[in-house]
Parts: sequence; structure tokens; C-alpha cells
Amino acid sequence: MIYDTIIIGNGPAGLSAAIFAARSDLKTMVIGEKLGGQAADAHLIENYPGFPSISGFELMQKFEEHAKTQGVEIIYTRAQKFEKDKKTQTFKINTGDNEYETKTIILALGTTIKKLNIKGETEYLGKGVSYCATCDGAFFREKTIAVIGGGDAALSATLYLEGIAKKIYLIHRRQEFRGEPIKLKKIKESKNIELILDTVPTGISGEITVTALNTKNLKTGQEKKLKLDGVFIEVGSTPTTVLAKELGINLDEKGYIDVDPAQKTDIPGIFAAGDITTNSNYFRQIITAASEGSIAADSAFKFLKENS
Repeated sequence: MIYDTIIIGNGPAGLSAAIFAARSDLKTMVIGEKLGGQAADAHLIENYPGFPSISGFELMQKFEEHAKTQGVEIIYTRAQKFEKDKKTQTFKINTGDNEYETKTIILALGTTIKKLNIKGETEYLGKGVSYCATCDGAFFREKTIAVIGGGDAALSATLYLEGIAKKIYLIHRRQEFRGEPIKLKKIKESKNIELILDTVPTGISGEITVTALNTKNLKTGQEKKLKLDGVFIEVGSTPTTVLAKELGINLDEKGYIDVDPAQKTDIPGIFAAGDITTNSNYFRQIITAASEGSIAADSAFKFLKENS
């Protein structure tokens, strides 16, 4: 079987692309490792139209259900290798167990979580160090924890953990936060959250599990050791573009896939959408990812029509 389009990634961009592709009567498959990508880890989403307050996982379930009603085939696995058949001008996608053939590809792989790369981070992963508040927050009920970061993810994680932990240190390397002002306002009004600014973590220590976090003030040089039980790292992400590099797709200086307004890459028949692209003014939101996904699907439809 030859698919009209195969979408790599089943987050907001990928599932939106699938819905629009299927509604354009394209034989559509989605390949992804995790439902919803990073969006599924969000504790509460309160800025997606039509849903005043909904968990990220629940919203992504609705995306998937919608895609399936349109006849989209979804498989949970990892795309490992791409190659183009020069004779047929189709693309072959290898997952290790199977190979799928498609006329077009939409890349919607999202981003990969950044690490601090400090002492103890890897050693205590799963033993007090976490990159997902909604996944691991329940283990820290009535305990003292730190959240590292200054963007929306860090603020959201802090607010989620507020009702679980006894004490939270929100540590940021600057004075100003990049996240939503309304979230920061709630944090400043909280009684169990302490802001530690102009400060970076330098090491995580413990015994069997985490017991302390070492920090350094960037302005004064003062070093401190905070006694705590857990460290949640929320310092951003990088685009997941290994497969794009293999295909020779043009990337910008930050590693994002360079696309035009129609979500086209520099390789005919390959499109990209969501957090891995240069579009939407780098505004990493579910609504912008969904928008890019729908545009990519429409562009794939037009490409197939023009080349049929």
C-alpha cells in the first residue's frame, strides 16, 4: 500500500494535520511514540479555545479520537530511517519492524527536553530528579522541592506542584520570567512558593534519593545548599530534527526546520509543522501547532493534486 501522506509525530501538529489530510480524502497514517507529545504532559491548559480548563492528556485524547473518526491510521512506534525511491519518487519510512511507503511526508516531531548537565542530574533521575511535574508530582506530597526554569513550562509546573508539595523553590537565572504574567502573578501570591532569582543550580546531591541542591547567585557569586527532596527541571527544549537532517532538509541556525508560509521544506513532497519549524514566530503553543498542521496537510493535498 502507498499512502498519500504519512505524518511523523502525534502531538497537536501531527494529529491536526491528520484530520485535515483525511478530510481531503488522503490515505493518511500517523507514526508516533507518545500520544500528544509534550502537550500531553501539561497539567492544565486554559488557553485553547472551546476548553476553558482541560488537562493536556485529555485534550490530546480528543485530538486522537477526532482523527480516528476520519479514518486515520495511527501506529505507536518510532520512525527510524527515511529514504526516497528515485524511480517512483515516493518515500519509504522504516520503523525497524515494518516499512511504509508514502507520496508525501509531514514532519511534526516536536521538541526534546533540555537538560541542565550538572553533577547528579543523571545519577538521581527517577530518584528525585524529574522533567515532568504531572508525571511525578504525586511522589512529592508534603515534601520540599525545587523547580528550575523561567518559561511557561516552569511556571505551569510550579502551579501544578503548589497543591502537592509543602515548599517550592522556583529558581531562575534572571530577574524577568518569560512565561505568562497571569501564572507569575499566582505564583507570587502563593504562600508556599519562594522565588530565587539570578541563580543557577550547580549540582544535585543525595544518598539513595535527592537530599540537596547546590546553587550559585550569578550577581554575588554566593553559593548555597538547599535541603530538599526533589528537583523538577523545566528549562526548555530543542527541536527533534535528527530525521530531518538525514533527509538533508534545510534547518535554521537554531536547528529548526526552515519552512515557507505553506509549511513546505526545501525538499518537494516534505512538509513540517509545529514546534520544530521556523513558523508562527516561534510561538510554541498548541493552537499554533494545530494551525501549522492544518496548513501542512492542505499543502500536501495541493502538492499531490499538482503532481498527479
